[in-house]
Parts: sequence; C-alpha cells; structure tokens
Amino acid sequence: MLPKAILFDLDDTLISAYSQPHRAWLEIAREFIADLHPCPPAEAAAAINHAADIFWADAERHRVGRLQLLDARALIIADGFAALAKAGHTSPGEPVARRMAARYNAYREEQMHLFDGAHHVIDTFRAKGVRLALITNGAAEPQRAKVIRFDLTHRFHHIQIEGEHGFGKPEERAYLHALSALGVEASDTWIVGDNLEWEVIAPQRLGLHAIWHDVVGEGVPAGSLARPDRVIRSLPELLVGIV
Repeated sequence: MLPKAILFDLDDTLISAYSQPHRAWLEIAREFIADLHPCPPAEAAAAINHAADIFWADAERHRVGRLQLLDARALIIADGFAALAKAGHTSPGEPVARRMAARYNAYREEQMHLFDGAHHVIDTFRAKGVRLALITNGAAEPQRAKVIRFDLTHRFHHIQIEGEHGFGKPEERAYLHALSALGVEASDTWIVGDNLEWEVIAPQRLGLHAIWHDVVGEGVPAGSLARPDRVIRSLPELLVGIV
C-alpha cells in the first residue's frame, strides 16, 4: 500500500555525498604527500579517519561540527596529526590541516552526484498523490545549494534544512514538524535514509515506517540496536509492487 507521505533524507540517500570516508581521506592524503613526508599517505589517512570516527561519534561535537564542516574537519585532521606525532612522525602543522580540510570539502563536492533513479522515484510518488518532505541536517547555505544543484526544490511539498530551522534529526521535533507541515500522522508515513539513528531508531519511536538505504551494502553493523522495517540498496526498490 502507498503511504500518505514520505520523509526523505538527502545526503547518501538521494545523493552520494559522504559515504566511505576512508577512501576520500586516502585520496586527499595522496594529494598532500609532499606535506606529509616522510609519513606514508596511507598511515596519515588511517590516523585522520580514526580521529574522524572519534569526533563524529560524540553527539554534541557532531551537532556543532555538521554546521561548521570546514572547522570540524580541520580539527579532525589536527587530531590525526597529533596521533601521528605520538607515533614518532613530525606533525605537518595547522596550516596544512586547514588546507587539507578545504581540499577535502572541495573533493566531496566534486564527487557528489544524484543516485540513479532518484528523480523518477520522487516524481512517481508525487504523481500518485504521496506527500513528500526532504529533511536534511547541516548548515543552511551548503545544504540549500545541494537542493538547488540537484533540481530537488520543486519536487517536495516541504523542505526542512537544519540550519534554516534551528533543529535537526534525531530531535523529535524535526520529525513532528515535517509531519505537521505535510498534514499527516506518523503511522501513515515512511522515512527513507542512510543513518540508522536518524532515519530508523529515532523515527520508529514516533511510529514512522523506517526504510534504511544501505548505500555501501554491508548490512546493519553487528551490535547495532537498529531494526529497519525495510532495507533497500537502491532507490528504485521503493517502487517495487507499486508501479
């Protein structure tokens, strides 16, 4: 049966944005091989990626950092450099950390692309009368730029960006505000996204039907408390049985 409404996440749900960060850090480390010398790029990338895991695992740092990505990534790189220094390497210093952070941001922007079938899936649901909302965390300007860049503005009845509204997932009001804007109840609504906390665990508490977009295809991590109502590997799977 069709839901009355669907709440879609943006990054790594409709567009490829931030998945597999270890590969991205390795690419950036290779670009900065002269600044990192004599530390091998792979070792530097591993240290930075580990620092990133620690940083983003902290809920408060995550909330602040996603609104100030350049500063957050410069701090992550600096933490990675500190770990390398403890291992006997010479730290490249803060100027290199800032340049690497800026390049990482630019690299991610360059690599972003719309997932196959995204527009078709969204347009099909809308044509069938399903109310649609786009709910994304992050700063106002870069997130709004993505919405425009990937031609999503007119496709949704409601667009909710954390930096524009002052709240974001997994806060309850983020979901409740979107439901209110669409004029629907949680029990009549799907939510689709890649984050197990934001698009599965938290919305399920409110009664939403949670569909996890397993972008990488590795399945729910061992030990995770998340139990998605449905798992998809690609967006067109949402239309199976519907069209």
